[in-house]
Order: sequence, then C-alpha cells, then structure tokens
Amino acid sequence: MENELDKILIKYDQPDFKERSIGIRAAVSRATHLDGDKEKQLDDILNEVSRRGDEAVAEYTEEHDRVKLTPEQFRILEAELKDAHKTIDKKLLKSIRQAIKNVRQYQSKVLVGNDKSFKSTGIRYTPIKRVGICVPGASAPLPSTVIMTAVPAQVAGVKEIVVVSPPRYKGSIHPVILATCQELNIKEVYRIGGAQAVMALAQGTKTIRNVDKIVGPGNAWVQMAKKKVLGLVGIDSIAGPSEVLIIANKKANPAWVAADMLSQAEHNPGSAVLCTESENLALEVLAEIKRQVEKLSRSQETIDCLLKFSAIVVLRNMADIVNYANLFAAEHLQIQCGKQSRQIAKRIKNAGAIFIGEYSPVAVGDYWAGPSHTLPTGTSARFFSALSANDFIKSTSIIEYDKKKLAESAEDIIRLAQAEGLDAHARSVRIRQGR
Repeated sequence: MENELDKILIKYDQPDFKERSIGIRAAVSRATHLDGDKEKQLDDILNEVSRRGDEAVAEYTEEHDRVKLTPEQFRILEAELKDAHKTIDKKLLKSIRQAIKNVRQYQSKVLVGNDKSFKSTGIRYTPIKRVGICVPGASAPLPSTVIMTAVPAQVAGVKEIVVVSPPRYKGSIHPVILATCQELNIKEVYRIGGAQAVMALAQGTKTIRNVDKIVGPGNAWVQMAKKKVLGLVGIDSIAGPSEVLIIANKKANPAWVAADMLSQAEHNPGSAVLCTESENLALEVLAEIKRQVEKLSRSQETIDCLLKFSAIVVLRNMADIVNYANLFAAEHLQIQCGKQSRQIAKRIKNAGAIFIGEYSPVAVGDYWAGPSHTLPTGTSARFFSALSANDFIKSTSIIEYDKKKLAESAEDIIRLAQAEGLDAHARSVRIRQGR
C-alpha cells in the first residue's frame, strides 16, 4: 500500500531527479528565511523595540508568548537561579557538569593563542566585553545550548554574558536552563525571546544593556533578526532550523540511519537528507522511517518535516554524493560508510560539523564531545563556521616602526600614496624624513 512518505525517495534515474534534488536544497535554505509578509512583521518588531524599548518588548512577549510581564519582571532573580540549581535532579546535574568540562577542555585547545612578538607588526587578541546568548525554549528546554554557547565565551575570557530565553514554562524559563546558568555563574538572565529579545540585546533598553555580539541557535525569526541587527552588533552565523545530511553506503545500518534522520526531523522544523549509492539501503531506511516515526511523541509533526524538508537521495556513485554534499553545505554531516568513512570525510569542504563513523550520531556533538552545537544552517556552511571560543575574541593589528625602519620603506610608501592621489598620506611620511 502506498505511503505518503514514499514521496521522499528520489532516484537519479527519475525524470524529475534534478528538479527534486535541487528543490530539497532550496527548501532547506528557505527554512532559515521569512517570506514577504513575515519579514515585514519582523521589521515592525525590530523598529518598535528600537523606538519604544521595554514597552514594545513587553507587548510582543504578551502577544507571542502569552505571558504578561512588566519590564521589572524581565530579569530572573538570583534567588530563582539558586533555587533551580538546588532542586535540579542530581544525576542530571552531574551530566551537565561533565558536559561543561568536556566543552571547556575542547574549546581551550582550539582557542587562538596570544604569545606573538610585536617587534614591528603583529596581532593582538582580546575578548569581546559583553555577549548575548539566545536560548530557544519553544518546543523543549535546551540546557545544552547554554553550555555550548556560554562555555566557549568563558574560555575566551568574556566577562559579561547575558542569556535570553522565552517564558514558555509556567510564564518563565525552564528550571533546568536556570540551573545550568547558575552552574556557570551566569547571573544576568531575562525571560524574553524572539526577535524582540534580539533587538533589545542589540540596541539596549532601559532594563537591558546592549551587548557587543549575539550568538545562539533558534527559529527563522531569531536568525533573521540577528541578520538584520548585524552592524549594530556582531553575530555568530545563521544557526537554525536544524538539519542533517547523511552519507551512507550498503554497509550502514538502516535502522540507525533512520533514527539519525528522525532525530533532526523531529525539531519541527528540521531537515534530514540521506545520500547513498545503494538503492537497497535507501528502501530499507525508508521502511525503518515509516516504522520508527509512528512511535514518536511528535509523530505527525515529524512526518510533516520529512515531507517538506527531507529526502532519501539515491545517486550514481560516491563522487556525485560528495559533490552534492558540498553543494548542500549541511549543518550536521554524518558519514556511515564503514572503513571508507574517514577518507570520504577528507573530501567534504562545506559542513558545520562532520560526524565520522556509525558510532558518531549527532547527539554526541549536541551534548557531549566538546565542539559547540551552534552551527551554520541553510547552506551557509559555505562561508560560516561552527561557533567556538575564537568567535568571542577580536583581533587588533599591531604596527610599530622606528626611525630606521620607516626610512628604509619611506620612498615606496610615498610612491604608493602618490599613485592613489593621496598627497597628505605621502606628506605624513615625507615630513618625518626632514623633507
């Protein structure tokens, strides 16, 4: 009997293969953006928060989160943070502490050093002073996002970290998020989210001081708001909605591949694409998806995401698969090709994070391994990178010449300045030569 999920299977010998395979990439890219009407709504939100500050933030919080707050109620009290920390499940707290340790160790290793000699030219790295972190809270509490954004910032030396998250749990932020903030000694936490929180962080209000950079995953509203405030503040990347592309051959376990696809599709919205040269594996994975999706608590929502943003793509060979993966530039890219997995990974140029081998599901990166799970989406891994401690430092060029060094270079500098018609530039060098 025909199943609606049969539609996600795309084979290279189908007449509409090219159109459909390109269409999936386009659909995933569009998921990170807003259409015309929604973009106008976004502009209205940003403009109103810019113009009216706290008043507008409160109005949009009531409208979108159905929680009525005064500006004085935006900030979570320190007592609430401590209470959440005291009451959190102790086994969960132990896991959170180990995850923090793992991330801190990894981020410390990848942080760019600052031990260069500045004899004439060089570079100095300094941490960004104040950073805002957006923690999603619509579908489920995400303490992992606090860890994966705040810990890299702390490793970099950021002194002021501000967390915003929508009040979706009993009119506030879920206690597990608050407990994680307390564990990381983050004291400035606001129960606001969405585009209004992004603008409040970017420009500042009477209640919330502006930040220098905004990071964190989220839905299209948050990501497009980040994009629009770029310039007022720095941002990390366009980080959401979630997606995975899996490269698998006939050696892969179809049940595991299906589970990995569903783990991203359940985000709602979320995208999951399998690329394989094995038609048998494709059919086995499709059968597993049909079986497993029925057991999920969000079964229908996941099916909707599979139909809108997901596919099982059968290509001719591994070369075509690698080319497709590099064009897709997925947030998460898994490779389940047995002993060939590492070799294939070396050919991937565009991906937020690469998970090599059948025992490296995305969940390992989401919670535990050390690299941040805040990753570029919507094919933007072509030019954006995974969030790391290095995103929280800025570089300043250092130039120091003495009299002899300038004299050696003076004529060349003057010649270049005159070629550009910039006489004052040339004169600023010539005057130091006594001419």
